Amino acid sequence: MNQFARGQKGKLSDLGVGSSFAVDLDISAPGFSVDVSCFGLDGADKLSDDRYMVFYNQLASPGDAVRLDLRSGGARFNVNLDALPASIAKLVFVAAIDGAQTMRALGASSLTLGSALRFPWSGGDFGDEKAVIVAELYRRDGQWRFGAVGQGFNGGLSALLKHFGGEEAAPSASAAPAAPVSAPAAPAAPKISLSKVTLEKRGDKVSLDKRGSAGFGRIHVNLNWNQSGMAPQAAPVQEKGGLLGRLSGVMNDAMGKRRRSGGIDLDLGCMFELADGRKGLVQALGNAWGEYERAPYIKLDADDRTGAASNGENLYINGDQFAQIRRAIIFTFIYEGVPNWSATDGVVTIAVPNQAPIEVRLDGGGNQMMCAIAMIENQGGQLQVTKMTEYFEQQGRTSAHELMDRRFNFGLRWKTGSKD
Repeated sequence: MNQFARGQKGKLSDLGVGSSFAVDLDISAPGFSVDVSCFGLDGADKLSDDRYMVFYNQLASPGDAVRLDLRSGGARFNVNLDALPASIAKLVFVAAIDGAQTMRALGASSLTLGSALRFPWSGGDFGDEKAVIVAELYRRDGQWRFGAVGQGFNGGLSALLKHFGGEEAAPSASAAPAAPVSAPAAPAAPKISLSKVTLEKRGDKVSLDKRGSAGFGRIHVNLNWNQSGMAPQAAPVQEKGGLLGRLSGVMNDAMGKRRRSGGIDLDLGCMFELADGRKGLVQALGNAWGEYERAPYIKLDADDRTGAASNGENLYINGDQFAQIRRAIIFTFIYEGVPNWSATDGVVTIAVPNQAPIEVRLDGGGNQMMCAIAMIENQGGQLQVTKMTEYFEQQGRTSAHELMDRRFNFGLRWKTGSKD
């Protein structure tokens, strides 16, 4: 793999890169979050079409020319250059800090383009900037080229948006009377909503109103984490079998599941209570995948059995049937790996169509096996999300699942299960 330095450029054809490839951004940001984005610019280096800004609030451009898969510690952009219109002459990949930190606080980071090249960079390359233009793909003389930029930027994502000719969308307000127009008005800068909601402390909550007549639409709950950032493992010990062994923090290689050395497998799930009083569980253990179109109107996406997926674990809630749901506690547990929540750097994002995404970080915790992350409740038709981040550890033969159930009073019956 080629190693690129800041300022280095090259033709994709000379690098053996075709029209479809992945761009991976791996960013070391201990204790704070970094937002990554791709700006699709025209020949004047302007964002003339807001559909080609791909970021946490808009995960794909038209035709999936650029698609973003978010994950803890970075992101993957899947790029298909052939799907871009002729009006898009450049793709710019940027990172912006969301919070009080500056770029100098970053650790060793990198951008990788397929298997062709790697561009390493770190906080030591910057000062008090809030953002960095990492790299760009651009057309010249009919060919696509790559440029390693590594340029710090004093403003955050909003300032980057303005730099590229866009404008952050403001909250809606009463429209003023239109003034007479005697000449064609200049094209308005594309307005982009950069809003997102981060629930910082346990008990913080946010309520959302329905935007459509039917309901909230397809609600996407995503769990992502640092899948390889675990501390070194202890010496092998005699494993206990089944779920009880795994819930005791001992790994079991007898399951036939492909393992990642030193890695961790988090499983996403939820306990639910419907409006008619029925209660249940959605998780990979016991193959309790749920249903989207009928009760419980909650469906877990296929469990990633290898840990190789970059977009983590995903749960979908049928928001058009939200009237049938009373509450759901979103949780995760360490199915495989040494219990160490500080190393997982986990984050859950709850994305409701046409609303700002809600982010909950799995801060705190020690060597427990389970975390109740967030409660989603139907409060008079509003969708209310509350940050919980409460951790549970097996006590004797009482599993962490059952202890969490008791804490939130679901009253389910528990037995040892497996997803193998």
